[in-house]
Amino acid sequence: MSEMRDKPETILVGSGRMSASHFGTVNTPVYRTSTILFPDIASMAPGKQPYTYGRRGTPTSQSLEEAIGELEGGAQVVLVPSGLNAATTAILSVIASGDHMLVTDSVYGPTRQFCDTTLKRLGVETTYYAPDADIAPLLRPNTRVVFCESPGSLTFEIQDIPAIARIAHAHGASVLLDNTWATPLLFDAHGHGVDLSIQAGTKYLGGHADVNIGYVSANAGHAARLKETHGNMGLNASGDDCFLALRGLRTLAVRLKRHQQTALALTDWLAARPEVTRILYPARPDDPGHVVWKRDFKGACGLFGFELKPVSDAALAAFIDGMHHFGIGYSWGGFESLILPSHIHRTAGSFEAKGPVVRIHAGLEDAGDLIADLEQGFLRLNGTK
Repeated sequence: MSEMRDKPETILVGSGRMSASHFGTVNTPVYRTSTILFPDIASMAPGKQPYTYGRRGTPTSQSLEEAIGELEGGAQVVLVPSGLNAATTAILSVIASGDHMLVTDSVYGPTRQFCDTTLKRLGVETTYYAPDADIAPLLRPNTRVVFCESPGSLTFEIQDIPAIARIAHAHGASVLLDNTWATPLLFDAHGHGVDLSIQAGTKYLGGHADVNIGYVSANAGHAARLKETHGNMGLNASGDDCFLALRGLRTLAVRLKRHQQTALALTDWLAARPEVTRILYPARPDDPGHVVWKRDFKGACGLFGFELKPVSDAALAAFIDGMHHFGIGYSWGGFESLILPSHIHRTAGSFEAKGPVVRIHAGLEDAGDLIADLEQGFLRLNGTK
């Protein structure tokens, strides 16, 4: 009889805890260290001591790695200082000079920048593909990586990850996914064929807008190369950031449910506004990606977009600048609501939008208060030429 696996909500609470090793404390304390002392020369031999140097791991980072590993279901987890660093580390672990990679055209902007500059300088060629494209005709003999992001950054297109994985693996290419929007709680990356699952823990994992951290989870076939690349690049996450990420991890399930609940309330209200022409949120039944989202995902987060009818720059600024509850800022995934205009860049095609596209992160405030704030914003927008 196979061992019964705990539900994800239970894993979030119980995984990675080392109470017996830390005098009964519920949370693993913060270890801030560079040098770790050995009792004797013999203890310096590989495998004799669990911790050898601060950069190579502490009980704090181990607690977080174990918790993430149990949630992701992969074979290896590495921690890095940011989400972008997670994406670049994952790519560098599977790519080499002379290789070709496919990257979704809806990719996070800084990841695109890395491909267009650093990878290009290293002799790697990148081809961008439309999020809903059939990748088979785009594969080349030297294509080693297919990079996905689902939903897409800013525009929220859902990709058919299982179908992409089948095609890529038949060709011998690795599948990488930026899974930050859904987290492993709402989308099982490895279970859907992803080799390297990338997460900006800065967002929902931390959940309080006060940490920069990322991680990559590898399946068994990619674990050794990922660990080697991570170690050779001297990467690690600080003890304080690991502690904050662990703290956020414990409440991830309850926060995501509230974020989704509020996002659905806001999108329902926005969809009825005459100023709004389109909602970009795959959890809505009228979204083009809803069928695949419903098939593959277990829920949605609080990040979405919407398109306005054509308005002047001054009117858009009046709409956004006067918000009371919505802050104007990059990143997302914290407890606070955010709003900003989206600047969409495409090279494999174009994203058709007649008016401005606005991105919202629905925080943990009361949905009615957020709607009232948006309503005042539309009054300002309509009163500005």
